[in-house]
Amino acid sequence: MTTVTSGLTTQQENRPPAAAKPVRWAADAVATMREGARLRLDYSAQSLWRVDRVIDGIRREGAPYAAVETALRGLGAYAGEVIARESGGEWWATGGDHWVRTPDGRLWDPVDEARRCFAGHGSLRLLCRDATTNS
Repeated sequence: MTTVTSGLTTQQENRPPAAAKPVRWAADAVATMREGARLRLDYSAQSLWRVDRVIDGIRREGAPYAAVETALRGLGAYAGEVIARESGGEWWATGGDHWVRTPDGRLWDPVDEARRCFAGHGSLRLLCRDATTNS
């Protein structure tokens, strides 16, 4: 059972500093999807099907990358948070880039994968599947 103190769960309090930005970006994406698209994201691997469809829809509408860059960063961070929670991984950061390191030592870049999805060459759902399956 996770205890709550001053609005944060102990899981959040014990997160590495590298998690601060992507966790906030993910939470912003969840709120935006809930309020703007009426889409509830629950940090489950299954929810990444919906995220892939949202990104595909944005791409099909022809939105310029500059207009959706922040949204893609948030959706990628959301996928990274799903991976971290599903695998027991943790966020790592260097030079402004953020990755998830899974317990087996592999590094994953979900923010870049969201950009790849927007370009029509990626899938956050498949990234999560690969990251949470031991090799």
